[in-house]
Amino acid sequence: MTTRFPLPAARSVFRDDEPVVQSHPLLPGAQPPVFGQSERWNLNGVVERPVNQYAANYRVSFAGLTPVWNLRLRETAMVWLNPRHPAVLAAGIHLQPQPREPRTVTLRAGTLRTLAAWAEAERLPEDLSRWDIEDFHRYIDAQRQRLAIGSVNEHIVVIKALHEFGPVLACGGLPADPWPGQPASHVLGIRDSEELSTPAIPPESWFPLVRAAWTYIDAFGPDILRARAVWQGWQAATRPLPQAELTQAVTEWLADPQHRIPVRPSRSTDPAAAVNWNVLGTMIGASNNLFALRSTGGRQRRSLVLDVVAAGRTQPGLLPDLHEVTRPDGSRGPWHPCLHPLQLWMECVALRNACYIFVAALSMMRDSEIRQITHNSVVEHYGAPSVTSTKRKRDPDLPTRHWWIIEPAAKAIFTASQLSLHAELAFGRVRDGSNDDGFSSQHAIVSFIRRVNGSRRYNGLPAIPDSKITPHMFRRTMAMLARDHPGAEIALGIQLKHVATRALANRSTPGYTRTTPAWARRLDDALASTRFQRLQDLYDAHRRGDTIGYGPAADRLRGTFDSVTRVSGQTQHGDARVEYDLLRKARISIRFGKLNHCTLDETNPVGAKCLENTIIPPGHQGPLVDRCQPARCGNSLFGPEHIPAWRTEEHTLLTLLDTPKIAPIRKTALQRELDDVRAVLRKAKS
Repeated sequence: MTTRFPLPAARSVFRDDEPVVQSHPLLPGAQPPVFGQSERWNLNGVVERPVNQYAANYRVSFAGLTPVWNLRLRETAMVWLNPRHPAVLAAGIHLQPQPREPRTVTLRAGTLRTLAAWAEAERLPEDLSRWDIEDFHRYIDAQRQRLAIGSVNEHIVVIKALHEFGPVLACGGLPADPWPGQPASHVLGIRDSEELSTPAIPPESWFPLVRAAWTYIDAFGPDILRARAVWQGWQAATRPLPQAELTQAVTEWLADPQHRIPVRPSRSTDPAAAVNWNVLGTMIGASNNLFALRSTGGRQRRSLVLDVVAAGRTQPGLLPDLHEVTRPDGSRGPWHPCLHPLQLWMECVALRNACYIFVAALSMMRDSEIRQITHNSVVEHYGAPSVTSTKRKRDPDLPTRHWWIIEPAAKAIFTASQLSLHAELAFGRVRDGSNDDGFSSQHAIVSFIRRVNGSRRYNGLPAIPDSKITPHMFRRTMAMLARDHPGAEIALGIQLKHVATRALANRSTPGYTRTTPAWARRLDDALASTRFQRLQDLYDAHRRGDTIGYGPAADRLRGTFDSVTRVSGQTQHGDARVEYDLLRKARISIRFGKLNHCTLDETNPVGAKCLENTIIPPGHQGPLVDRCQPARCGNSLFGPEHIPAWRTEEHTLLTLLDTPKIAPIRKTALQRELDDVRAVLRKAKS
């Protein structure tokens, strides 16, 4: 029964019998709470709740407040949930039409409760018009002492709302804004910045975590799924056996040499302590307690089993042949000592968590979007594999969107779907009777790291540093790693589902892609190592007498290679390591591409067509790739692998020039492109 506080004499503009949800889509058969319910508004089952949100986030509580504060809180919550309510508009309050999410209203209701409790402790009147501006400043200073700056921001937002919503607050709002003309963020000194507050995952945590997740999916996952299928099959086949048939059933089962006794590690010298008697009874197919110590028959049947154990016919848990790994001590062995039912359930949870981590790391989807993935949601989108899910952020219509993924990510989603017992969701509970469809994504990450690190003695995985990793950090880190690919900002804007305000990416995209010092050092080292390996391959090809390329840039590179060979002559060409060291010290500048290689020397960029007649951005080094003119630049090196692409381009241009009724200006442009292409092909022929 709903508790009703005695209401103040002032009468609210909202009727007691009107529903509190009028601006959100309702679920079928929903019965929203009404404004007069003064203890709690439960919005679970009324509006759709994201899978990654707890039910408590959709319950707005008013319990324990005085009548004045109770009504004030309900009225502000009503405005946040229904910003276009007729009473709100009639009062001259014009807000953005988008209603607040119920979880935001719940959060702000808690903030108002904190303000009410502080006011009571400070013996301030319930009439807000009698407060001084300094009272609000003292309150915010008190919150600064205990909360992060972002959380304090919400307290200022709520206080400002008490002024803005004043015309519809029956007990009166604030007559003036304590911080007029200043957004809440500016009051706290928070300025807009392209810097994203979410940090990137450190590389020393990223690599072992993603590797561990993929190892679970690719190597351990088949064992876990197979063990679960075997155990479920045995459970489904059990039945109560007549007492007279119990010993016969055990004897017949033991007579099959393929059958093995499930054992687990035990420090006891008693062989019976190692046998998992419950699992063995299920394997035999009896729901009876076959091996009860209190019965003579049970002790006799145990004796028969122990004879087989003594003969060595045992297996560690449900499966005898688990995937083998190299352990930290250098030994080889199964990745798990024994998969019994309890351990199997724990590993099913770990596998689901690994799938979640891997998809979060490589898809750049938000946590809510990953958790909303349903069974059979991996499809083809514009010729590439993608996953469909619901986009919630800034989309009140909850549209279905596509996120492009790679094949391993598709495998992770398929594995999670096989584990999930939820009727719709791919990431759901993994065991009957458990209630973890609403599992915490944050806890899933922490749990997986603990599972990996706590089992390293036998799973062979590298240690994952114990650092704070949140779901959103995966999205940030992967966007940063993908930033250097051509057209990355456009591609990331599409994949991140950012509002298309500039080249299909909004101002948040550069914040996601901004690198960190730790990653910058690692990425620069990796890039330099890859470049040198390809340069080394070119050097080896030149030493063999192969053609490494065409054009003036190729001639200069051959000259440099010949110089390295001459200097290393004293080694009689027998020490390749010395030659490679000399090659590295030569500091050859080369950038490898699909149509050409660029040999621009940053210390002497003479002849670089991409830098002619242009303004070079401050701090930029190297070529301007978007202005590259391969056929006309003396820094272009055309390798044999590039020539087929240029020949294809020549054929395409000739076909276009033969098109009837082509516009003269278009024909002139095509002819100019053809001349450039043929200039490149002439270099190859010569």
